[in-house]
Amino acid sequence: MAALAAVGAAAGAGLLVFASTPSGTPDAVAVSAAIDARHPGRPVPRSFNGLSFELTSLREIARLWRSGNMVELLRSLGPGVLRFGGASADTRIAWTDAATPLPQWASAGLEARDLRELKRLAERSGWRVLLTIGLAHFDARAAAREAVAAKAALGGTLAGFELGNEPNSYAEHGLRTLPWRFPQYAGEARTYWRVIAKAAPGIPLLGPDVSGSRIFKRWGRGEARRLHPAVLTAHHYPLGCLQVPAPTIEALLSPHVRGLETVSVRRFMAVAHASAIPFRLDETNTVSCGGARGISDTFASALWATDYIARAMAAGMAGVNLHGNPANCAGYTPLCAPTPERLLSGKLRAQPEWYALLLDMALIGDRPVRTIVSEQGRGNLDLTALQSGDGRLHVVVVDDDPPEDPPTVLSLNVGRRFGAASLLALTAPSPAAESGVKLGGRTVAGDGRWHQPAALPQSPNHRGIVKVQLAPSSAMLITLASTQGKRQ
Repeated sequence: MAALAAVGAAAGAGLLVFASTPSGTPDAVAVSAAIDARHPGRPVPRSFNGLSFELTSLREIARLWRSGNMVELLRSLGPGVLRFGGASADTRIAWTDAATPLPQWASAGLEARDLRELKRLAERSGWRVLLTIGLAHFDARAAAREAVAAKAALGGTLAGFELGNEPNSYAEHGLRTLPWRFPQYAGEARTYWRVIAKAAPGIPLLGPDVSGSRIFKRWGRGEARRLHPAVLTAHHYPLGCLQVPAPTIEALLSPHVRGLETVSVRRFMAVAHASAIPFRLDETNTVSCGGARGISDTFASALWATDYIARAMAAGMAGVNLHGNPANCAGYTPLCAPTPERLLSGKLRAQPEWYALLLDMALIGDRPVRTIVSEQGRGNLDLTALQSGDGRLHVVVVDDDPPEDPPTVLSLNVGRRFGAASLLALTAPSPAAESGVKLGGRTVAGDGRWHQPAALPQSPNHRGIVKVQLAPSSAMLITLASTQGKRQ
């Protein structure tokens, strides 16, 4: 009772305290956490959600407005950003028109008609387009023609241009000779941007689109000083395809990886804060090089994505784009088609990561609030909290412990200013499951829609205490509605 009294006092002082208490569940994991809602951060942008694709996929994706479920899938997340780039933007596909023949190095061409098709998808879904213009094969005149055509074709759906994909690695891949560092890149990028801005004024520049936070510390600062982008961008993959030991589900969901990600997020945001330029993680997923079967296509990827996206929101990122290949269901991708015929007809399948996007969608517009979690007895669990403009508190809890571990029991001491908590659970048979993923007990329908249950499970507020149980290898969105009206 003395412990509960202390918890209640803290809540009355402006801290919402989550404390584990006995509940009759054998061996339940004890977790305690405090949430300081007195100084919320900036709201999560409406266009936070994003998908990323190889530029070589643009043509097949653009035409998905004609048939299938792509439009409904995108609408189910609200407004977002479709980014087209990846390694193919520099190595496999090039702009072509009457004045620009397809160069010998390119195996595919991008044309104005492709962009006009893409505009229809963007308009019908409410999403915007971020387009990468290749820099590795330097041709400023062709870049200017591409920019003019993109502006004319995409109009208001064009969110901006990026110049090259991971330009920091050009020398490593034989696309530049040494020395190749930021000054050399900046000279080429500035030449590109001058001709693009003159030919197609008014379109934002985003960059430097580099691989990882360590590189971004140097290149991001230089980009901010010398190129003045509207948004800073970079990539993140928690596991590498060539790493030793090889990637595993256990590694992806480990506290060690989560700790490394916390450091990388801080690096990204330190540059953004110092330059007063927003930061967007425009390409990310589980394992580099297209993903790893048995990891990237499993429920483990959904647990990772749910947690990482929520933490990115709380850190103040402008958005996150999950990279994917709609033709490869065995790699990393939020959406895919199991056969070429289904891809041609636009009948896409929601992969596990799509459910993470659906869960975290509730946080759009919320303001992050500080969380303080006790290490004692917490297991492999992470918690992120945000508060909406009408006073609701959203708490995303992800338990990455294996299925055979005991559940987590939380007693949420929130005081009397919140009503009952609604519980939206993200579950699957196991972290290795490739199917059977459910959000709120439901799957995404064939038409691309996910229907939230009319009535979610509730946990009552009994004298200021809300008790919640979370199964291992699952995630949950806990929503607490304020009983005191709208908060400013």
